[in-house]
Amino acid sequence: MKSLEQIIVGCKKNKAWAQADLFKIFSDKMYGVCLYYSENKEDAEDLLHDGFLHIFANIDKLSHDNVEGWMRKTFVNLALMNFRKRKVLFADEAWQETSEAFLVDDLQVKFGADELMMLVASLPPQYKLVFNLYAIEGFSHKEIAETLQITESTSKSNLSRARVILQEKLNKVY
Repeated sequence: MKSLEQIIVGCKKNKAWAQADLFKIFSDKMYGVCLYYSENKEDAEDLLHDGFLHIFANIDKLSHDNVEGWMRKTFVNLALMNFRKRKVLFADEAWQETSEAFLVDDLQVKFGADELMMLVASLPPQYKLVFNLYAIEGFSHKEIAETLQITESTSKSNLSRARVILQEKLNKVY
């Protein structure tokens, strides 16, 4: 297999072998990103397909060495655009912050990553999206609000509600 640099050069020249190699290298990781932001596997597969088409069409814009980071950001942005197109309603309730801390480190000891991801995936779409952006992507509430065109308080309440739902589901298991 060729180096990543050679593959990128080939992609910039629209070479099918290079596109196939890039897909082979990153498809599993990007599919995982797609699953974070999709309601089901079919939507994730559609997002994966659309994301790679977008990557190949815009590969000339890649101007740095962090190919995976650039691709991940592209997939997240496409997922957010799809989410906004569907016009999912956000709860604008003023949920109180739960006094119980949501400690991921403690949960990982008792609960595997796959089980945690299944719980997150089962959240209602608006809660899952805010939870993923905040907890996985590291967005601030201000960034989430700007990206999703909601208020910061809505972002905070959706995150709080996601945590409460996850805590309730975890309590049922334990």
